[in-house]
Amino acid sequence: MVSPRLNYKVPSFYYRNYITILNFISIIFLNFIKCISKSLYELIDEHTDISTNCDSNGRNGKLVLPHITRGELMDLHNYLELDATEMATLVQAREIKPQELLEVSFQQLEKVNPTLNAVIQSRKEKAMMEAEQLQLNGSPFIGVPLLLKNISQSLKGEPLTSGSKLLKKSIANQNSNLVEKLHQAGFTFMGHTNTPEFGLKNITEPTEYGPTRNPWNPQHSPGGSSGGSAAAIAAGIVPLAGASDGGGSIRIPASFTGLVGLKPTRGRTPVGPGVGRQWQGASIDFALTRTVRDSAALLDVLQVIQPEAAFQTPLFPGSYKKEMERVFQKPLTIAYTVNSPVGTPVSKDAKLAVEKIVKWLEKEGHHVVEQENDVDGVQLMKDYYVMNSGEISSVVKNLEQAFGRELTTDDLEMESWLLNEAGKNVSAAEYAGSIASWDKASAQMAAFHKDYDLYITPASAYPAPRVGELTYDLEEQEILRQKMKETGDKEKQQAIIYDMFLPSLTYTPFTQLANLTGQPAISLPLYVTEDGLPLGVQIMAGKGQENRLLQVAYQLEQSDLWIGMQGNPYFEHANTMSHIVRVQKGG
Repeated sequence: MVSPRLNYKVPSFYYRNYITILNFISIIFLNFIKCISKSLYELIDEHTDISTNCDSNGRNGKLVLPHITRGELMDLHNYLELDATEMATLVQAREIKPQELLEVSFQQLEKVNPTLNAVIQSRKEKAMMEAEQLQLNGSPFIGVPLLLKNISQSLKGEPLTSGSKLLKKSIANQNSNLVEKLHQAGFTFMGHTNTPEFGLKNITEPTEYGPTRNPWNPQHSPGGSSGGSAAAIAAGIVPLAGASDGGGSIRIPASFTGLVGLKPTRGRTPVGPGVGRQWQGASIDFALTRTVRDSAALLDVLQVIQPEAAFQTPLFPGSYKKEMERVFQKPLTIAYTVNSPVGTPVSKDAKLAVEKIVKWLEKEGHHVVEQENDVDGVQLMKDYYVMNSGEISSVVKNLEQAFGRELTTDDLEMESWLLNEAGKNVSAAEYAGSIASWDKASAQMAAFHKDYDLYITPASAYPAPRVGELTYDLEEQEILRQKMKETGDKEKQQAIIYDMFLPSLTYTPFTQLANLTGQPAISLPLYVTEDGLPLGVQIMAGKGQENRLLQVAYQLEQSDLWIGMQGNPYFEHANTMSHIVRVQKGG
C-alpha cells in the first residue's frame, strides 16, 4: 500500500482507502460528541463520500472526493491542501470565491514575508477588485492567486526592476505576451517576487531588496534567480508562481525548496514583446509549482507559436495534462550520472538522491545505465560566460543611453559590472564562436538521446547554501574589481569571470546544459537531507519531449520517493490528519 503524502492526489479532503476508514470512524465519533455537547462544533459535515480506484499495479487512481462546500471556512489549512488546478475547479463550481483565495493568500504573505522577503511588490487592492470582476468562463486557472517574477514578466502599470536599483522606478507600459496568456487563463496577479540583479545568480540576494530566505530553513537560500517565487510557494503564499530559467533558475530553486521545476523546450513559451532573444535562447519563462499536474496544465496554457518570437518549436498536439497520466507502452532506456560536468565535487546526498530514483526505475522495468554525455562541460561554461559578458555589456550600453550618462560601480552590483567590463573586449567573432559551441553541444545531446530516452543527474550538487555564503563581501568585491581593471587581456578577464562564479557553479553544475542545448529538463522533489533540506533530481529529455518528463514525473509523484512539502515547517499542519472531518461554520 502506498503511504499517504501531501500532493494533489491526496489533500486532507481526499485521503486514500485506509484513511477513508479513519475518516468514517472520526465522523461517527464526532457526531456522538456533537450530541453530547453541541457547543464543541457548530456543525459537522455529515456528507463525506470518498471513493477510489487503483490501476492493476496498485497505484492510486483518480479519487472522487467531496469538495469544500459553500459556507465552509476557507482558512490557511484548507488553502495549503489545494494545488492551483483544484482551486480553479472549486471556483468554477462556485464552492469558493476568488476573493476568499486571495484573502488567505495575502494573509499568508503578510505573515511570512517579513521573515522570508519573497515578495518585493504587492497589489492587494487591485487584485481584490480584479477578483470580484472575474467571470466564471471555464478558464483552467480561474481565480487562482499568482505572483510574477520581477524579470520580463511585465504587468501594465506595475514596477518591473529586474532586481536592479537603477530600475527601481521602472513601470511596465504593457503586459508581456506571457502575462497576457496567464491573465486569459484566469489567474489573479498579486505582485512580483524577489530576484537577483538581471537574474545573474543562483541565489536571490540583490543589494536593493535584500536576501530571500528558504522556508525550510531561513538560514539558507531558496536559490535563484527565481528564488522569490520558490520561497513564496514553499511558504504557502501561492500554489505556483512565475519563474524563468537561463542557467537553471527554475530547477535550482525547485531543488532547494522541494518544488516541481520544469524548464520547457526552447521556444515553447516565449515571453514577448520586445524581450529579444533572451540570452540567445538560453533563457525561457515558465513557472514553479508544487504538483506535476499544475505544471502540465500550465504548459497546455502557455505553449504557443508567436510570429515575432526569435525561437519557435512545434506545438504539442495533445494535452500535457492528459498525456502525463498515460503509462509508457514499453520500458525506457535511461542514462544517469552523478559526476559534475565541470569536475567539481558532488555531495553524498546528491548521489544518494539519484541512486534512489535509479533503483525505483529499475523496479518499474526500465533499463537504466550509468553513462555520461560527450559534451565538454568546462568549455561549455566558458562559452556561456562569454555570452553573459556580451549580453550584460549590451544591457549596460542601453541603460547608459536611457540615463544619458556612463554607469559606474555604484550603479551595478559586482557581477554585473565585471561581466560588463569583460564584455567590452568580446569580439563579434568570439561571441559567435561561443554560440556555435552551444550548437555543437546540442548535436551531441541529440545523438545521445537516440540511445537514451531520458538523462538523469542531480538537480544540484548540494542542498541550499546559507544566506550570504555565495555573496562576496565588500573587500572581496573590491579585489575582483581591481583585478578586472588592471588586466586588459581578454582571456584573463574571462578567467576572472569563471573564477568569480565557480563557488556558485560548484553548488549547481548540472542545469546549464539544457539551457544551452535548448532541451527540456525538470527538477523533482525526491530527497531530503538529515538536516531537513530538500535536494532535487533532474531529468532531461530530447527537444520537444516535455510529455515524457511529465509522464515519469507524474508516476514518481505517486510513489514513496516523492517528498514534496513533507518536512516543510510551513506545511506541518497540512501533513496531519487534523482535517479529515471538516467543520462548516454557521447554521
